[in-house]
Amino acid sequence: MTNTAPVSARRDLSEAPLLAAARGDVPARIPVWFMRQAGRSLPEYRRVREGVPMLQACLTPDLACEITLQPVRRYGVDAAILFSDIVVPLSAAGVDLDIVPGTGPVVACPVRTAADVAALPTLAPDRVEPVAQAVRLLVRELGDTPLIGFAGAPFTLASYLVEGGPSRHHERTKALMHADPKTWHALLDHLADLTLAFLRMQVAAGVDAVQLFDSWAGALSERDYREFVLPHSAKVLGGLAGTGVPRIHFGVGTGELLVAMREAGADVVGVDWRVPLDEAARRLRAAAPDGPVPVVQGNLDPALLLADWPVVEREVRRIVAEGRAAGGHVFNLGHGVLPETDPDMLARVTELVHDLAPGE
Repeated sequence: MTNTAPVSARRDLSEAPLLAAARGDVPARIPVWFMRQAGRSLPEYRRVREGVPMLQACLTPDLACEITLQPVRRYGVDAAILFSDIVVPLSAAGVDLDIVPGTGPVVACPVRTAADVAALPTLAPDRVEPVAQAVRLLVRELGDTPLIGFAGAPFTLASYLVEGGPSRHHERTKALMHADPKTWHALLDHLADLTLAFLRMQVAAGVDAVQLFDSWAGALSERDYREFVLPHSAKVLGGLAGTGVPRIHFGVGTGELLVAMREAGADVVGVDWRVPLDEAARRLRAAAPDGPVPVVQGNLDPALLLADWPVVEREVRRIVAEGRAAGGHVFNLGHGVLPETDPDMLARVTELVHDLAPGE
């Protein structure tokens, strides 16, 4: 039987490139990892996931460990990210939902009233113990490679709950936000507590950094983000401030929100492909000229990985050059790896990034 006893001490990975870059230090090499690196683009992933529903896979420690390790073995990336899904803590708490192939998370009973919010369950630690077991397994297997834990941010979780599933326009979400702000804030406060509990569990089990995904925050204006979202994301990220692990914050289409997302408590700001990294760094520096130099993550457009190598090489070199305008740069995509991506292309990108010197 696999030994999943608690880890006695956190690994000393202070010199790991990912963690050095996150601190704003000059790492031994530019760190690189890819969002959704453990997933549908890998044939070995498709083999081990065959016939296994997503939520079951996330809550099966040996399987989640194996899937998390696959891209580290194949690509030699500078971090593993825990194989999970942003709705895992909702499902584990008792929310009736399913991840429907080709659609995404679908909620049986959408949350749209104060009574619905009051009826939401809390997250009991034992319900996510399989995730903690997977983290402990990974800490033993990864050697000197950092492990990133993650969770969905309160706004993105709320959007799924209110809409009942994925949404292009988030119309019910925005309507609730403005028409009944008291209920809205109660909902996000509840989700912030749930998310913070989920991330604290991962940190206690041994993850070396965390990423908070606010996938749909780009649907909001900065004014609405600051009023209706930022306080709750800040509750999550602020609640992790004493853990000593870097906090990465990422959203899609959030170019106008980067400053606010950093203010929520991010040590590293994830940038999608729409804003060049040097421009993102300029905005972050201008907003806090007396603060720490900004650290950014990103931001190759994942669609470009389907182009020929000369195109990809040119774009990787451009992004690395632009990233030098920040205080630190973690190379990544501007969103997740697409299913059609050739794994060999990701291997070539990793090799090229590692060959480019940091901090020049």
